[in-house]
This record gives sequence, structure tokens and C-alpha cells, in this order.
Amino acid sequence: MAADMPTDAPDYRDTVFLPQTEFPMRAGLPAREPDWLARWARIGIYDRLREKAAAADGTRAPFVLHDGPPYANGHLHIGHALNKTIKDIIVRSHQMMGRDARYVPGWDCHGLPIEWKIEEKYRTEGRDKDAVDVVEFRQECRRFAEGWVQIQREEFERMGITGAWDRPYLTMDYHAEAVIAAEFMKLLMNGALYQGSKPVMWSPVEKTALAEAEVEYHDHTSHTIWVRFGVAKAPRERTPLVGGQPESQDVQLARAEANLAKRERFGNATIVIWTTTPWTIPQNRAVAFNPAIAYGMYEVGAVAEGSTAQPGERLVLADALAEGVMAQAKITDFTRVADVTAADLEGLVLAHPLRGVEGGAGEWDYDVPMLPGDHVTDEAGTGFVHTAPSHGDDDYQLYLKFKDKLPGLRMTYNVEPDGSYRADLPIFGGQAIIAPDGKDGPANVGVIKQLAYAGALLAKGKIKHSYPHSWRSKAPLIYRNTPQWFAAIDKPLDDGMGAHGDTIRSRALTSIDKLVTWWPRSGRNRIQSMVENRPDWVLSRQRAWGVPLTCFVKAGARPTDPDFLLRDARVNDRIIAAFEAEGADVWYRDGFKARMLEGIVDPDAYDQITDVLDVWFDSGSTHAFVLRDREDGAPDGIADVYMEGTDQHRGWFQSSLLQASATRGRAPYRNVVTHGFTLDEKGMKMSKSLGNTIVPAKVIEQYGADVLRLWVAQADYTADQRIGPEILKGTADSYRRLRNTLRFLLGALQGFDEAERVAPADMPELEQWMLHRLAQLDHQVRKGYDQFDFQGVFQTLFQFCTLDLSAFYFDVRKDALYCDAPDSARRRAARTVLDILYHRLVTWLAPILPFTMEDVWLSRFPSDDDSVHLHDFPATPADWLNEPLAAKWDHVRRARRVVTAALEVKRTDKTIGASLEAAPVVHVEDADMLAALKSVAFADVCITSDLSLTRDPAPNEAFRLSEAPGIGVVFETAEGDKCQRCWKILPDVGTHSHPGVCARCDSVLGDRVPGDLVTG
Repeated sequence: MAADMPTDAPDYRDTVFLPQTEFPMRAGLPAREPDWLARWARIGIYDRLREKAAAADGTRAPFVLHDGPPYANGHLHIGHALNKTIKDIIVRSHQMMGRDARYVPGWDCHGLPIEWKIEEKYRTEGRDKDAVDVVEFRQECRRFAEGWVQIQREEFERMGITGAWDRPYLTMDYHAEAVIAAEFMKLLMNGALYQGSKPVMWSPVEKTALAEAEVEYHDHTSHTIWVRFGVAKAPRERTPLVGGQPESQDVQLARAEANLAKRERFGNATIVIWTTTPWTIPQNRAVAFNPAIAYGMYEVGAVAEGSTAQPGERLVLADALAEGVMAQAKITDFTRVADVTAADLEGLVLAHPLRGVEGGAGEWDYDVPMLPGDHVTDEAGTGFVHTAPSHGDDDYQLYLKFKDKLPGLRMTYNVEPDGSYRADLPIFGGQAIIAPDGKDGPANVGVIKQLAYAGALLAKGKIKHSYPHSWRSKAPLIYRNTPQWFAAIDKPLDDGMGAHGDTIRSRALTSIDKLVTWWPRSGRNRIQSMVENRPDWVLSRQRAWGVPLTCFVKAGARPTDPDFLLRDARVNDRIIAAFEAEGADVWYRDGFKARMLEGIVDPDAYDQITDVLDVWFDSGSTHAFVLRDREDGAPDGIADVYMEGTDQHRGWFQSSLLQASATRGRAPYRNVVTHGFTLDEKGMKMSKSLGNTIVPAKVIEQYGADVLRLWVAQADYTADQRIGPEILKGTADSYRRLRNTLRFLLGALQGFDEAERVAPADMPELEQWMLHRLAQLDHQVRKGYDQFDFQGVFQTLFQFCTLDLSAFYFDVRKDALYCDAPDSARRRAARTVLDILYHRLVTWLAPILPFTMEDVWLSRFPSDDDSVHLHDFPATPADWLNEPLAAKWDHVRRARRVVTAALEVKRTDKTIGASLEAAPVVHVEDADMLAALKSVAFADVCITSDLSLTRDPAPNEAFRLSEAPGIGVVFETAEGDKCQRCWKILPDVGTHSHPGVCARCDSVLGDRVPGDLVTG
């Protein structure tokens, strides 16, 4: 057993080489990070990296992440922090991997979100927006955007986001507006642009069409009705056209006889439809059925109180839905009396349910044809679909299919921009579908009452379902037929850019499949499905703040006329020049039309379009005025990466894809990276009303930006992210543990210089194994960053720091670092490895933790103008890899785990206080493992004072681990006395010139006189 330390023994503490560093244990990030930001601004980090690339004579290939622009209209939320941090990690990591990584931040400055804010201000002030001059209104929108750009820029910079913050791109810059207009006019010139009238998603509250990306879905309670359509007694429409001409008399006669036969077969039976939009019934023009569905005629037997059905009446329904309809109509007994085939339904003519209604003035006295449609199902409803071509896409597609054959099948224009019926519509004129406050207007109830008066209402109810709402006003939307401007995505374009297809859609699909890599891969399938099935792009908005549709139409001409649109390159050039000099506001100034057209065409012969472009066209065009036009853009105008949330598959990714496919023939990006959404700790969507929002500024104020960035890096950003107080506490703990590792490195390297360096070939095996691990890590880190897998990078490095360094290498080598002589080969080798480790860990982690790694770098290499962010990841020699050595040390570490576990048992039961009090006997069955253990200083590896290795069978009482079979450990205490310098218990302690030390420590103390040491 070890003897106690004599009370007069010297104090050897000052002879031990403990780590020394001024690097603080507590980070103090909230207070210190602003100083780093100021320093980076002073020394011009971002611009110096660009100069470094320019001086590299092309050896640093450009890498461009093109920023998807946020709206300049409010403080940043946690989703912004997630998005911008991922982008920053991508940019910083690729820069440090030897690229010229450029990042130009941008803002989306036009559009409804900003216009809506100004309108809210006007409403508060009691002002009428429509009474304000449009240029004055636009300038107020511009000032609003400018203010928020400055605020958001400061908030982004506080997160440590690097980039060209002094020269961002804004979609409202004059050059940007000129380029957006020029890109639009390419559609004008290549024939993709057309004016059409079709149902689009419309916001009555905001009085504008909305893009799909501006729509969000919320639960909504709608009226639902079951309506009877009777068979027309005498069809009033002319017969179908054949080749644009009426059918022959013989054909007409045959058709009339067939119709008569069908009317006789159906008698008084009615076709029943179901809809959740009663307000569309006045616009009904057809009823659709599916020939593949089984239909039947059902006779009502008995009804419950309150039912509108009559015993004996007959209803035609899909067989699969009949029972459910009867229940809704309170029909208690019914009988299926006949099959109804597709042949029975095809060509059948119905009467509009409001035909002949009192006060209708003949508005609905037209025939309603039955039309086959694949969109009809028997999953819900009745198996028949009420068709209003002006208010639904399926309805509109059916209209397009049959309009040339059925001249009576027409679009309607009953709904005004504010969501009310036109004033002269009989009975319902002026009634609102959606009120100005976003609530239901009286139109639905009004229609239901009229259907009841007409005897057409079979049943009514309410249904709660997912319904489209405006993402800005949060009000419900409707489909509304309006004249709009479209980009035809299936029209062949003769523009000389057909390498990847001759239409916008074909080029986009080729890009998705052949030219772009999607991260994660599921993003490809998502956007491909969207592009395959999307309709033509609605480009126009009936708003004021945006880039106008810079085109002129011939007065009095129809959209189908060949000279309807003015296509003249000279006019286009004038518009572009005017926008470059004066901005897009000039379009709205008096006399601009004449200024553009004089000398080319008669200005009075043309009308000027005042709609503005969809803001998704603005942001979809950013590749042209950023990637193509800027000096710090991409050499070929194509970005290496677009990175946004997964919702942008239907937003910016898609608008950029379609816009570039139309104007440059392919996608403007090579890689698309997507992240999920941010949720609270319980996985719930964040909401101010729930009080579960996390504000980035508050997190930074409490923990610092690096902890917020670490939260991003630790998570799988490809899925939805959770964040909250407890999660942030865990992140802060991971940061603390990592910081302690770096602090130990700094302390252990105090005073290291090149004279100490040891060549890898001269290092002990443990150090060579560490170099092998670093070579492995170098490959993993570079691959992870290259594939945008920051969670993989951080977890790999964190596990390395925790398991390989803190729990193993540092633990084992502390004795050599603290107690070996400064010039000993083992200590020098260890310090050389620590230096190599330092340079790699600090640079590898710099993209994730830029503030902390700058602190760690300057703590060791103080400088007025240097920065860790000016350095690349160090090159790692391939010959550091040593698989045989790694296999050997895998045996060593596995055996070590058994020993340390055995000693922990003794520590727990108070047999020993520290592992140095032990000298275990280790029984090893495998001869190769035994040889491996004998070839290293296994006692030092296990941090014991002594250790014996044997192949003798382990006794029953030996400690074993199931995960490491064939190894048994028998505990023995170390013999001798405790060295008062290194604390090992050895037999020779006390037999040397310096009292109370072992031979190694006596040698290190050398010629120092024992009396010179302080005694305790």
C-alpha cells in the first residue's frame, strides 16, 4: 500500500507543466461577440477573401450561394435564423475548403406584404389609398422597405453572417427593376406572354390574384349543400357545332329523338350534386359525371321530420355514396329502382336549379349539359360535380375541352374584385361572398335560401375542412375568373435555346432531372410533381407596388388578334433605359406612354398596362441581375447553390426555375438545398397567440449567436426543427463541453514552437494513431461540408472531442504533458499532435462557431489584422492513414474499456479513490490482442501505476464486459509509495535524490537542490 506524504515533503506543484491560458472558461458571448463583429468590419474580412481569390490566378474556383431574398417588412424570426445560418455555414466552409465563396445578401422589396403595411397605415390615418397618387404611394412603399432592410441587415450581421452587406441586392434598385422588366419583355418577344381569362386564386380582401406560394391552408367551416338538377323539359340551346357549323337536319332530328327518349326514361328524377361553395351555383354551366362510376336511380320511401325530400321522388346518385346522401337528406327508407349508365348520362340536358325563379329575369333559363370528366370520384359527395368554369380549375379544364362543341357552355363574370356579385345580377346583386373584414358575406346563405324557395335544395349542412387563405391578410380566398396575363409554359419557343427542351415546362423538367442535384433527394420528386402538373404562370397582379408589366396593347384589339401586343425591340430598349435611370416609378408618370412610343407607333393607338408583376417573377429574375450582371456574381450566371425552406419548391425554387427556363433555357442553379420549418419543443407550430415563439435576438441576448448557430448545426435541418428553452440549455451545455476541450488545447500548447516539432515517423504509436484519426476526420469533414451535412460534421467532431480526446487521448497524455521533461520525445510528440489537432479543430469548427473560433485563434496567435476566417482547412497528408495501426489500437481501446470499468466499480465502493492506486491483472484470451497490449505502455494507457498482462484463464471473480469477450480483470492495489509530483504509486519512490518522487520525476527535476523547493 502507498505511504502517506510526509508533512515535510517538498511542494512540487510549480515543477509540473500544467496548462496555462488566458482563454476564459466562461464565454461571455453576448457581451463579446459585438467586438468580434467590429473587428471583422475593421479589417474587412469579406473583401480580403475576395482579394485573396483574385490573387490566386484562378486556383480558387468560384463558389456562389445565391441568396433567396426575404421580405423587408419586419423583425427576424427563428426561421430566418435557421435559414441564414445554414447559408453562412455553406459559404464559410466552402471558402475554407479552397473556393472563392461569394455571398451577396438580398431583399425582396416589392409586393403585397409591404403594400399591405402601407394600406394598414392609411386605414389607421383614415386615408383612402385609391385617392393617393400611385407614384407617391410607391415611394412610400420604397421608404418602408428601405427602413426594414437596414434593420434586418443589422440583425443578420449580429448572427455572424458573412457577406457583401455593404452592397446587397434589392429588387427595388433601379438596375434590378430594369432587368426584371427586360426579363418580362423576353416573354413578350418569344411569344410566351398572353392575356387570358381563367379562374385564379383571388383575394377579395386584397383585391388581387395570388400565386400558389402566397396561399396557406387553414381549417375553415363552410356551408355544404345537396342540390337537385332536373332534366330539362325542352332544351333551349342550339345543338353542338361540328367544324364550327350546325349539325345537319338529319343529325339534329336523331339527337332530338335521343334526348326525348332520355327525358322519358328519367321522368321526374333529378341529378343530385354536392358543393361546399353554394355561392358558385349562380355561375353553374354544367354537371360532370365519371363514366367509370356506377350510378343508380333511387326512389324515396319514407322521410324523417324536416326533410325536403318527398316520398316517391327519384334521385340519381353514385351507388357508393347513396346511403350517405340519404342520411344527410333525412331519408329513412329508399329503394334502388334502376341502373343509370354512362350512355344514359352522356348528352343528357339538365335545367339550372334557378331556372324560372321569381325575380330571376331569365338569368338562369339556359340548359346545363352533362359532361364526362375524369376528375369526378365517388369518394365524397354524390358522384356528380356541379361545374362553374369561372370558379374552379377542374371546371375550367372541362370547359376548355367542350367549349368548341357546346356554344352555350360559357364563362361567367358575376363576381367583382371585392368578392361581391355584380350589382345587376338578379336576386343576388351586390351580396358579398367574402366581406372586407375577411368573414363570410351573405351570398352563401342568400343562394341557399333561393334554392330552397325553388324546391331544388335537397339538404344542407356545414363542414370543417382545409381551405385556402391569403398568407398576408389571413382571409379566405376564392377562385375567380379574371382577365390576367400568363406565361404559356407549354408553348414551343423559337428562341435558339432549345438544348434542354423547346417549352418552359420541358426545360424545367430536364433541369430537374439532369442538371440539378437535390439535397435531400426527396426535393426532386416534390418539385417535379409540381412542375409536371402546374398550369400556366399567372404573371399579373392588380396592385401598385411592383415592377409593371411593361407592355402595350392595341386599342380595340382582342387578345387573340396577332397584333394585340406591341412587340418592338426599340420600345423595349427605351423602357429599359428609362428604368435604369429613373426606376419603375417612371411607368406611372404622365406622358410616359408617348415618350416610349413616339416615332415608332402612334401612342394613341395603344393602351398601357398598369398591372404589376407577380413578386415571384421579381425574385425569380434575381439570377439575371445578381448572378449574371454583378462582378461578384457567377462566371456563367448559374449559382452553385440555392438554399431555402422546403416550401420554396412551390415558391422561389420554382419561380426561378420557370423564369430562367423561359429566358436562358435552363435552371439557374446546380444544387438545391432545403430545410424544414421551426417548431416548439413539443413539435407544435409557433404562434404568438400560443406564446411559444422563439425570437433570435432574445436567444442571442441570453446565450450568444454561437449557441444559436450550434443549435442549427446540431439538428437535422432537412426535417422540421424543434427549439425551446430546454433544447437551448442542452445546446449551451454542448458548447461548454466543446469550449473546455479547446481551452485545454490552448493551455497544453502554451509556449510551443517549431523547435519542439517531431516528425510523424518519430512519434510513439499513440500519436501516430491520433494522426490516423485526423486523416479520417479530414475526409469526413470535407465530405460533410461538401454535401451540406453540418449535423454530420458537428456530431463527428463533437464525438471525437468527447470520446477520442477528452475521454482517451487527453486523459492518457496528461501525465506526459504535465510530468515529462520539456525535451522528452514523448512530450514533444504529444505537443506536436496537439498543435496539428488545434489547427484542424479550430478551422473545421470555424464555419459553425465563427466567434468562438476567432477567440481561440487569436488567443494563441494575437494579431491586429489576422483572423481564423482568412485561413483554409489545413491539408492533411494521406500517409497519416494507417489502417493496421488503427486495428491494433482498436484492440487496445477495447481492452482499456474493460479495465476502466473494473476500476470504476472499485472507485464506487470506495476501495480506491483514483485509478493510480490500482495495479490490475488483465487476463487476455486472444494471443494477437495480448501481443498488441504488451507492445504498448498499457499501464499508462489505463492510467494505473502498474498493470500485469497474462494469457492465463481469468478466475471466476474477474471483472468482465459482455461487449469485450475474452478479457477479464482482477483488481490489485499498486505497491509502493505515491510520487509527490506525478502521483503514481511505485516501489522506487523515496529512493532518489529528490525526496518523495519516482525515477522519472527525479530525472526531470535534475540538478535542482531539494532545499530550493517549497516544503509543505
